[in-house]
Amino acid sequence: MAAEDRAPDVFDRQAGDYDAVRRRLIPAFDDFYRTAVAALGLAARRPRRILDLGAGTGLLARRVRAAHPDAELVLLDAAPAMLDEARAALGEQARYRVADLADPLPDGPWDAVVSALAVHHLEDAAKRDLFARVHDALVPGGVFVNAEQVAGPTPRLDAAFRAWHRERALALGASEQDWREAEERMAFDRCASVEDQLRWLRDAGFADAGCLFQDRCFAVLVALRPG
Repeated sequence: MAAEDRAPDVFDRQAGDYDAVRRRLIPAFDDFYRTAVAALGLAARRPRRILDLGAGTGLLARRVRAAHPDAELVLLDAAPAMLDEARAALGEQARYRVADLADPLPDGPWDAVVSALAVHHLEDAAKRDLFARVHDALVPGGVFVNAEQVAGPTPRLDAAFRAWHRERALALGASEQDWREAEERMAFDRCASVEDQLRWLRDAGFADAGCLFQDRCFAVLVALRPG
C-alpha cells in the first residue's frame, strides 16, 4: 500500500484528538485561520457556494460558516472519521463528501474553494493538477484560498523552519506525544514553497495569486479566477 493510500487511516485514528492540539501545533493559529476567512472577501461577489477541500474536522469550515451563514457549504475529505467530527460540529449547516483530492471535484461552479493543511499531502504534479481543476470549477471572479504548510525556499531555510516549528509547538504546550503524532501525520507531507505554488497557480490560469500571510512554514495563499 502506497504512503498516500495509508494517510486517511492515520487521520481517522487521530480524529478524536485532532482539534485539541491544533493551537499548540500551529503557532500563529488565530492569524492563520482569520486571514484565510478574510480572503474570501476578495471574490467578485459574496460567496454563495463554498467548497472546502481536505476539510478534516471542519476547523476552517466552522469559521467560514460563521462568516457566511447563508452560503451553501460542502466539506470534502478522504478520512470518514474526520468528517464525522466536522458533522458533529456543523450538522445540517453543511454537506459532506468522502473523497480524495485527486478525485473529480463536486459539481460546480463554486464562488469560493478553500483548503487548510491538506494540499501539501499531494505530490507536486498532483498539486498542479488540482490547481487547474479548482480554477475551472470556480465562477469568473471566484477565489481559491489555500491555508497551507509550506517548505522553505531553500534546503537551509526549510530545515530552519522545521526546527522552529518543533521548538514553538513544545513552547506552546505540545507534549512529546503530541509531537510524535504530528510527525506521524507529517510523514505524508509533500510540502512545496510559496514561490513554487504561486507560479503553479498562475500557470493554472489564476492571473492574480499572492501570499497574504506567512509565519515560516505556515502560509495563506490566495488566487482569483479572472472575471
